[in-house]
Amino acid sequence: MIQNLPLCIIVVFILTALLTVGIFQYATKRGSFSSSTTKFLSFAFPFWLIFQATVAYFGFYVSQPLRLPFFAVLPPIITIICLFVFSREWIAKLPLQTLTLIHIVRIPVELCLLWLFQSGQIPQIMTFEGRNFDIIAGITVPIIAWFAFRNSNANRLLLIVWNISAMILLANIVLTAVLSIQSPIQKFGFEQPNVAVLYFPFVWLPAVIVPIVLFSHLASLFQLFKRKT
Repeated sequence: MIQNLPLCIIVVFILTALLTVGIFQYATKRGSFSSSTTKFLSFAFPFWLIFQATVAYFGFYVSQPLRLPFFAVLPPIITIICLFVFSREWIAKLPLQTLTLIHIVRIPVELCLLWLFQSGQIPQIMTFEGRNFDIIAGITVPIIAWFAFRNSNANRLLLIVWNISAMILLANIVLTAVLSIQSPIQKFGFEQPNVAVLYFPFVWLPAVIVPIVLFSHLASLFQLFKRKT
């Protein structure tokens, strides 16, 4: 755990991560409560949270930052790919409105990133004071949800445009964060690199929150394009 970091930042981030998982678990159970995929994820999420918290707490990523993409990021990406290969019917049943509303968590995430910058744990470029505009996706969620779901049929075009735009914002901050970690490919934050994600609980950002946000976008687009066909 990062030393001398205000407790409020840690608490807000932990609550945000748990809220993200909770909303997603709610969506999976609303979609198909008894499916094997839902049961698997109900077990996988607690295990993954505890596993990442444990290895990060004992300095597994701090001692070698390049372990992060292989042990924290790659497994969720493989899981997402497997879901789209083997569980497309399950994805089609997920509630689209919940998959949209879950992105509200991007607001507290961005606030935590700002506080981490102010505490010297990430570079300014990773915040909305720099080149990270991902908070726009979170702020626009209530507006998009209102206009998209106020009728019985979801506004398909609006949701497609918003999901693609929000994914671009997500890709921007993910790339910026990767290039801000101390590594051979580092391009940003040399004076104040991105070290927060190497520690508990902030390792949950690349290992849990970002994969859920990404999957929610992909699942939404999958449903929206499938409805057209």
